[in-house]
Parts: sequence; C-alpha cells; structure tokens
Amino acid sequence: MGGEQGWRRPARRRRPVRAGALAAGLGLGTCLVGVAGLAVWNAQVVVQADGPVRQTADGFLRDVAAGDTDRAYERLCGQARDRWSQAGFGSWVRTPPQVRGHEIVDVSVATRSGRPRGVVRVRLHRDGGGAEERELPVVQEDGTWRVCGDPF
Repeated sequence: MGGEQGWRRPARRRRPVRAGALAAGLGLGTCLVGVAGLAVWNAQVVVQADGPVRQTADGFLRDVAAGDTDRAYERLCGQARDRWSQAGFGSWVRTPPQVRGHEIVDVSVATRSGRPRGVVRVRLHRDGGGAEERELPVVQEDGTWRVCGDPF
C-alpha cells in the first residue's frame, strides 16, 4: 500500500507572450515581403517603359517633322483627340514656325495612382533655325503608349 509515487515532471508554464511575438513577427515579415515585391514590380514597370515611351515620342515627332499629320494624330491619346479634330490638328501643326527636327533630351517614367506615365523632354528645331525645349507627356492607353497633352 503505501507505494512510492513515481517522479512527475512539474507542469510547464505557458508562454503566451512568446507565441504572440512570433505571430506578430511572421505577420510583419509577410507584410515586408509584400511591400518589397510591390516595389520591385513598380520599378520593373517604370524601367521597362522607358524604351516604349521614347519610341512613342520619337515616332510622333518624326511624323510631325515629316508633315504626316494624319499618322501623328493617330499617336495622340483619346483626351487629346477629343480636344482636336484631325483637320484642326493638321492645320495647327502646319502653322509656322513648323517643327523640322527634334532631339530627345530626357525620358522619365513614373507611376501615379498605379498607372505609368512618361514625360519626354525634347528640343524642337523649327523653321528659321530656332530651337526650344518642351515636355511631351506620354500615357498608356489600352496597352499602347500615346502622346497626351499640348507639346507645342
């Protein structure tokens, strides 16, 4: 009867603070990974857009300098086409001093409200030897880059 009781390990205290800290750390780590991924994606969109933005502005200005206003008009965004009729745009571009050449000075692309937008600084060479710098806004519309705004 009075048998000896076997050894029993004392009850371990629970550590809820450690478990909470671990869960908070995992949540914070997940958020940081998400933010880093979004930043990388945003940077990738901006870097990859530099070439197409430059090509869009260059093509538009080549068409303007060549006098091909119909083709230049097709490169305008919807907002600009709403402001200008095709005939009005053509007569506006042909108004002296006309653009005879251009030089792209700088291309910058940024995102605003999750949408990439570009600004191309160009030096326009006009009839009579005059030159001036302008900013040419370029936006993405239906997957295509288009000139938007008033570059002249």
